[in-house]
Amino acid sequence: MIQDTIWWHVYPLGATGAPVRDRAGDDSGHRLRHLGPWLDYLVELGCDGLLLGPIFESVGHGYDTLDHYRIDSRLGTDEDVEWLIAECDSRGIKVMLDGVFNHVARTHPAVGQGLAGSTNWEGHEELATLHHDDERVRELVTDIMLHWLRRGISGWRLDVAYAVPSDFWADVLTRVRGEFPDALILGEVIHGDYAGIATAGKMDSVTQYELWKAIWSSLVDANFFELDHALGRHRAMLAEIVPNTFIGNHDVDRIASKVGQAKAVIAAALLFTLPGMPSIYYGDEQGFEGLRTEGFEADDAVRTALPASPDELSPLGGWLYTQYQALIGLRRRNPWLTRADLEVREKTNETITVRVFNSAQELLIDACLAPTPGVRVHAGGETLYEWHAS
Repeated sequence: MIQDTIWWHVYPLGATGAPVRDRAGDDSGHRLRHLGPWLDYLVELGCDGLLLGPIFESVGHGYDTLDHYRIDSRLGTDEDVEWLIAECDSRGIKVMLDGVFNHVARTHPAVGQGLAGSTNWEGHEELATLHHDDERVRELVTDIMLHWLRRGISGWRLDVAYAVPSDFWADVLTRVRGEFPDALILGEVIHGDYAGIATAGKMDSVTQYELWKAIWSSLVDANFFELDHALGRHRAMLAEIVPNTFIGNHDVDRIASKVGQAKAVIAAALLFTLPGMPSIYYGDEQGFEGLRTEGFEADDAVRTALPASPDELSPLGGWLYTQYQALIGLRRRNPWLTRADLEVREKTNETITVRVFNSAQELLIDACLAPTPGVRVHAGGETLYEWHAS
């Protein structure tokens, strides 16, 4: 099933070195093809899905869309995305696109047509909220989603899905699934009733921000009681949906900067052994660092450019890449983990033991922060993975 996919999440404008704000000097190119050398890397890492951030024509950062049918000129052309999808398909890589259907750029034609513009989105004057109760908007979003599914993508990430009325998603996704019943729909949800939002909107999955927060915060504060609480909520969610688990994305601080390189291994171990559909933000597997700042350049540090090919990566991240490979390999050998149950067996501030299980199998994850950070995954007395900071 597509929910068993392990995604490599890329922010294309940043990863390919495109100009995000000042487009005057370098406004065109075929940068999507820069991702070509990274497709074999993705497979060798153990992933089988490419989750792309915005690729459609936009004003600046990609979430200020101007045309959902046209590839951003900084990234290339229609032929470039056709090439990328074909290259992914030849390697068994599924492609998911980022659909920004809550708002559009203030200069989007939809504003002049009365489909958007009555309110700014979250105070951003350059963004106009779409009128989701307008049948024309529902038809437009349905057509956009179908257009790219017909081109060969496997699913959609719905940006700020939590801000759009659930009846809009339920209506649009019912129409989309009439032609593509197996399309994966991942909604971005930051707070609220995760499973309720997914169910009401007929989404397959939502971003599990609660678990992301608990993982890094527990590691920073030496407080696994917080993780225990979040895992209880995660368990309840698993009864209804398969949430998207992650420890990094384009909107948050790099995990290695947040918790340190050593504890980042523990975070990765939890990501790949806990139930859910994991995604890896590009570079986290190499220990990329970056902290968000303020203002227009707030996200630049976490949306960095990739080198021309994996051969040009710094050797400093190789050790962490090896740990990711081992953990993803463990996940691949135990596909039942995606829909498993869980319980916390023991916990202190600095240690936790989590049992992940179904009716026939189980894994135990032992994580500790002292005297040195470490993690062990075992089953039936056999150690399946172990790492400790030296």
